[in-house]
Amino acid sequence: MSSEITPQSPGRKPRVAVVFGGRSSEHAISVVTAGAVLRAIDRTKYDVLPIGITTEGRWALTADDPERMAIADRTLPSVAALAQSPDGTVVLPVDPSDREIVYTEPGAVPKALGEVDVVFPVLHGPYGEDGTLQGMLELAGIPYVGAGVLASAVGQDKEYMKRVFISFGLPVGPYEVIRPREWDTDPAAARKKIVDFAGEHGWPVFIKPARAGSSMGITKVDDVSGLDDAVAEARRHDPKILVESLLRGREIECGVLEFEDGPRASVPAEIPPVTAHDFYDFEAKYIDSAAGLVPAPLTPEETARVQELAIEAFDAASCEGLVRADFFLTEDGEFVINEINTLPGFTPISMYPRMWQESGVGYTELIDRLIQAALRRPTGLR
Repeated sequence: MSSEITPQSPGRKPRVAVVFGGRSSEHAISVVTAGAVLRAIDRTKYDVLPIGITTEGRWALTADDPERMAIADRTLPSVAALAQSPDGTVVLPVDPSDREIVYTEPGAVPKALGEVDVVFPVLHGPYGEDGTLQGMLELAGIPYVGAGVLASAVGQDKEYMKRVFISFGLPVGPYEVIRPREWDTDPAAARKKIVDFAGEHGWPVFIKPARAGSSMGITKVDDVSGLDDAVAEARRHDPKILVESLLRGREIECGVLEFEDGPRASVPAEIPPVTAHDFYDFEAKYIDSAAGLVPAPLTPEETARVQELAIEAFDAASCEGLVRADFFLTEDGEFVINEINTLPGFTPISMYPRMWQESGVGYTELIDRLIQAALRRPTGLR
């Protein structure tokens, strides 16, 4: 099923810059994802340039060393530990006619690192997955893997993601939004808004950052006594928070991948109840390696329905490249979409590559298809 390579210049392999790390609270998981991608990318087809972004925002030339990018003894990796220099900076071109990457260090002559044909961003969260990086690459005229500016922004902001889904007729669960000004100027009124929501839809509720991922900052709140601490935890990651009701049912995920003839859905997976955790939180996902069921034990009709909804969500948000769509299969047999992830994790235990592996697309081919889809697309309006 592997797609054909289409080099940007005759006589050389396409050069892929794998950009990872970033300023969000998901920095470490991005490093882990990059390690998995660097380990699996086909070096006979692609030249690879790893570029890390520190938590302070410096673009650093890093070691091409996937082993140092893994979680070891519950210790999370970082770009700072991988950077070849504590002061060196990688500079992307700002001229669409020039794809030359330059590396600078204080007191040294800038060094040309060569042209880049495509960027593979594996940044999670704000300042990378939310359209900011994608906008910069559009300005530079450099193709990149995954969703464009609009889809990335919609996919990062859970409020507007839900608004888009509702406008397209997709099933969405009850939610409420507390904007920064509401909590800052009148916390009592904002708190009442949450309590009234819980009164209508029942406790517990989930308090989460509106623009974060990897289950960062999410708290399950059983009653009003835990509300303020949960809001404070969510606002550590994002001043805008989302309140969601508990949907009782099964957690089902489905991957979408862009093929030459359009998006296709993978076999779905199920996240079983996590007995050691209140819900499928950060530690369950990345530290304790909670195992998902791939494929999910669904009926053929349920499988077809969730695949259909996943592609509808992909199209509704104008996505490109890839998406992981997360659903609840409620007790009355209906699928409710929880969210999409436009740059899902690629760690060895991540559900997106596991679903595609079960669907007949191995990890290396998955990376190849994503790069080829990016190379086929023009930058700019499309």
